[in-house]
Amino acid sequence: MEAISTRLPRAAQPVQRALPVFTLAIALLATACGGGGGSYSSGSSSSTAASPAAAATVKTATKMVAGKSQSILVDAKGLSLYHFTPDSQGKVTCVGPCAKAWPPLRLEGGTSQPTAGPGVTGKLGTIPNPEGGAQVTYNGWPLYYYAMDKDSGDTYGQGVGGKWSVVTPSLAPGTSPSASGY
Repeated sequence: MEAISTRLPRAAQPVQRALPVFTLAIALLATACGGGGGSYSSGSSSSTAASPAAAATVKTATKMVAGKSQSILVDAKGLSLYHFTPDSQGKVTCVGPCAKAWPPLRLEGGTSQPTAGPGVTGKLGTIPNPEGGAQVTYNGWPLYYYAMDKDSGDTYGQGVGGKWSVVTPSLAPGTSPSASGY
């Protein structure tokens, strides 16, 4: 009995080998969301936070960030919160595909204000998100999750694209944290 060959023709083999590399490059580019300086929009696209806190509670936790133990802002479940340096006080610029990789921390239904938990020394508030709902702010800066953070100890979004940083309690109004978050 003759065996059926599952090998691709020789001409298709380089494409087959390059496909995983190409796919990874596209995925990294999509999550970086910070290469340019403009607004990141693609029309109507709704997004929800990966694991939003029920009442949008913000507290502090000590986590390893870039190899150092640091106090950062987290939600009620301990998920890290991030700041996007192209945002300005009161203005959300991460929308569309950007907001898929970086979901905003939003108020949940029936909640009018976020709750400050232990260690939060700055002012919590909200601003309208261009894609709907109220986005939570810290000292005026919009707060985000990183979709790749799945557990309470994760800070994978730190420094992505040179424009994303974990939020520290010391983030002051009118300042942007450095790419390292310090």
